[in-house]
Amino acid sequence: MSQRLASIATSHPRRFGLVALVTFIVVAVIGSAAPGSFDVPRAFVDPGSDSTHARDQIEAASGQTAEPAVVALVDGAPGSAKVAAAAKTLEADPGVARVTRPTPGSPLVSADGRKSMVTATLDSAAKETAVAERLINDFDGQAGVELGGNAVAQTQVSEQATTDLATAELIAFPLLALLTFLFFRGVAALLPLAVGGTTVLGAFAVLRAVNEALAISPFALNLVIGMGLGLAVDYSLLSVSRFREEMGRGVDPPQALLATLRNAGHTVLFSAITVAAALACLCVFPQRFLVSMGIGGIVVALVAAAATFLVLPPLLILMAPRLGKVTPKPEGTGRWYGLSKWVMRRPVVTAIGAAAIMFVLAAPTLGLNWTGVDATSLPQGQSARTVFETQQREFPNADASPVFVAVDAAQGEGAQVTSYSRQLGEVPGVEGAGGPTYLGDGVWRVEAGVPGAPSSDSVQRVITDLRAVPAPFPALIGGSAAELKDSQAAVTNSVGLAIVLLVLLTCTALWLMTGSVVLPIKALIMNFLTLAAATGIVVFVFQEGNLAGLFGAEAQGGIEQTDYLVMAAIVFGLSTDYGVFLLTRIKESRDRGASDEEAIAAGLEHTGGVVSAAAILLAIALGAFVTSGMVFLKELGLGAGAAVLLDAFVVRALLVPSLMKLLGGANWWSPRPLRRLHERVGPALGVPEVKSSPA
Repeated sequence: MSQRLASIATSHPRRFGLVALVTFIVVAVIGSAAPGSFDVPRAFVDPGSDSTHARDQIEAASGQTAEPAVVALVDGAPGSAKVAAAAKTLEADPGVARVTRPTPGSPLVSADGRKSMVTATLDSAAKETAVAERLINDFDGQAGVELGGNAVAQTQVSEQATTDLATAELIAFPLLALLTFLFFRGVAALLPLAVGGTTVLGAFAVLRAVNEALAISPFALNLVIGMGLGLAVDYSLLSVSRFREEMGRGVDPPQALLATLRNAGHTVLFSAITVAAALACLCVFPQRFLVSMGIGGIVVALVAAAATFLVLPPLLILMAPRLGKVTPKPEGTGRWYGLSKWVMRRPVVTAIGAAAIMFVLAAPTLGLNWTGVDATSLPQGQSARTVFETQQREFPNADASPVFVAVDAAQGEGAQVTSYSRQLGEVPGVEGAGGPTYLGDGVWRVEAGVPGAPSSDSVQRVITDLRAVPAPFPALIGGSAAELKDSQAAVTNSVGLAIVLLVLLTCTALWLMTGSVVLPIKALIMNFLTLAAATGIVVFVFQEGNLAGLFGAEAQGGIEQTDYLVMAAIVFGLSTDYGVFLLTRIKESRDRGASDEEAIAAGLEHTGGVVSAAAILLAIALGAFVTSGMVFLKELGLGAGAAVLLDAFVVRALLVPSLMKLLGGANWWSPRPLRRLHERVGPALGVPEVKSSPA
């Protein structure tokens, strides 16, 4: 394939470039409309859980949402003109099924009696985000009224994601352009920007098409921005550096391009596959947020590789005279070569020291706690967060964690359902059980008041106790607290399969590339160590609150679980990505006859500068998430950015060469059956046969 691609780019560079330009225009038109077109309600819950089924049953039977979806916080007492006006505005919306007004002494009145809440239950057929958007506009400009509730919170979270997307672009793109110019020099700096733009817009276009069949969360676009720009710069750096290197040897541009595609192109392909495989593991989880991020990661990794092969070849040929050459350094020289030799002269001390740094950073991981996504995920000042926090603080009698129970029983079984309702009310932590209410279609609704935040340990324990109460009929516990518990259980149930797939896919890809079973295992250990260190940093800052003010946040008491899984997949994929860069050059030198030690030193010399530059650029692209208004995106940005830098400057520069020195020829060991299999499949993939070496 590399020879065919090089031949086309060399014979018809302008036509090839025109195809690339037309492709860019098409994906720009399609992809630019993607932001704002994605919407996934309840993206963080498990759609197959008991709590979701409870909600579905109640909404189907009643024709209304299972709980108030919109809450108007009014700066006025019950019966005031402001409260009446707010209720009238809510009632006027066609998607609102029922409005509950506050009465003196009711839970909808604040402790001091000066504030009131008016709640709106929606028609179950109405689109919650559409209703929320209309009501936000209707209440715009009304003094003394703040809108909250789940529908408003979900809408504001989606809008915040779109806003953060634009902010990340405004921050990351100029910085990347400046640093790319410093790293590439001259017109070569335009190449990664061209690949990056094509990657991001191309991924947007693909996701927009996927969204027609499977709803995608808008947060996938944030992932595409960060990873798309980062991977495009990585692959461009690798390809342009190799092209300049080949030109520096006196090779003409066509042959330099062929060598680049055959070697760097091979690395890019394997890198994209490993990154896509890591993100694909998110698709085993049921939450639509995780599935969306998994699909987004797969798409952006593969599109980044495709954009590299589409955009770079014709541009490298057309711009060859202006790209400059890199004069090859004499063998055994160079800063990274010297560092590698220094490390391999003292491998034990270096390995222990580097590992100690990683373990110290990873130490806070031992205290890791989980949290969920709610209105407090929004930045200060957003109305949904203001309403939520005011309710927690000033409405002590309001049901902060509404729990409802869907009971499957005939209408004539009311006595037994009532008895069950009384048992629920006797569970410690429940402040009375309301109902039961027959909704029709064999469905009863029972209320259970549970004070406290849905994510608090006390409320979560109550959910467990409620589910332990024997029910005379099929009964399902629902509500935000139950949904959080079920979501965390879904992660626990699926994480084992995700890890197994991650290990198998990563090991298979690295085995196909190297022919070794030792190097993939070592890579897995390094990846998990990098992830642990990144997790420790995130826990230290956002869970414990240390230095959180620098990132515009405060102590959260835990890390958002689903977002952490996304961070873990990104870190694992990118760590493997840089491992592929280094191992490819080590293997290439070794296949040319270099000793193991010389191959390691040569591999680090050829990739050290590229990996370090790529890491800095990728850390900026992903680190731009720390500017987000939502804490869980800040966590993702800091964790992924820190992991990339640690992997490049500690793991690849110190740990990998020291451990490879200690292992010697054993690095390339593989059982005879696997070695024979690799001898058959390797050449078909463009992988040279691995030469055996004594341990």
